[in-house]
Amino acid sequence: MATATKTPAQRAASQSNAAAKVKAVRARSGATKVAVKSASSKGAKAGLHVPRKPASAHGALAKPVSPKRAPNGAEPADVAAVKPSRVRSTHTKSNGTLPAELAGDQQVLEQENREADTARKPRAAAAVASAEAGQGASGDAQPAVVTRPAYWDKACADLVKRDRILKKLIPKFGPVHLSSRADPFVTLARSVVGQQISVASAQAMWQRIVAACPKLVPQQIIKLGQDSLMNCGVSKRKAEYILDLAQHFVSGALHVGKWTSMEDEAVIAELTQIRGISRWTAEMFLIFDLSRPDVLPLDDPNLIHAISQNYFSGEPVTRSEAREVAANWEPWRTVATWYMWRSLDPAPAGN
Repeated sequence: MATATKTPAQRAASQSNAAAKVKAVRARSGATKVAVKSASSKGAKAGLHVPRKPASAHGALAKPVSPKRAPNGAEPADVAAVKPSRVRSTHTKSNGTLPAELAGDQQVLEQENREADTARKPRAAAAVASAEAGQGASGDAQPAVVTRPAYWDKACADLVKRDRILKKLIPKFGPVHLSSRADPFVTLARSVVGQQISVASAQAMWQRIVAACPKLVPQQIIKLGQDSLMNCGVSKRKAEYILDLAQHFVSGALHVGKWTSMEDEAVIAELTQIRGISRWTAEMFLIFDLSRPDVLPLDDPNLIHAISQNYFSGEPVTRSEAREVAANWEPWRTVATWYMWRSLDPAPAGN
């Protein structure tokens, strides 16, 4: 078979065509590199991490893929795919840690978060303290002013010097103190509920009243009515007492605004005119609402029991003997009484 021989003109044309193809391929390859470099540069400016070479499934570098031009002359598929929306997934490495270029920003963010948390903690602590103050011994959700009596530290220092029992008790309980709710109606109503029953029973009963009447003001208690109070576990007589107390507050028969300046006995005399308010209840009011420093509630069985346990080795104690012991507490008998209660129950003494 005869072999066709190219003429010199044909060979020159063929070589020229081959050189043109090589030049075109090189041009396309250069354009691809420029496009990739440009996309990488744009991604870096936008805070994006663009890998130079794709990784294989095993973590090793994959072989470079030759760019293929689309039929319509668009950019090669692997170059067109390098868009910011596609590159965001490379911000986090496979082990969940951030790349080095974003680690600094993350550390700054974490520091800002820590500082924000630190700033929030005092506010959170204050909110918790405020919530606890609102709950108090009454278990209600009403906001209340809980204050530390101005005389407390001086009274404790004086009692520690003069009384051998309180010298041991006061340091034992640390920086605790009487809390005043400064809500006359709630304090008196709470005291009526707690008459002649255990602290636990009184607490449970009061919490049911709070659930039935969240806004503990005289008008709302009157609106609640006797039957609802009895459904909370209050006896019929105590329900009548609480309603009568509320009526006294609403009618203005009580000199509530003057109580802070009145003598202890004058306040007791006014309060005991109300049905269900005994001298003991009035004394609890002087202690827990007005924060009077020298109240001695000898009708309180827990005080008598505490004096018996601490001063008489558990032997029965008469009111006269209790008064004799308390004479050494003047003028801080309220403070000493509070620590007597604490000696029986480590929890803060409530109404």
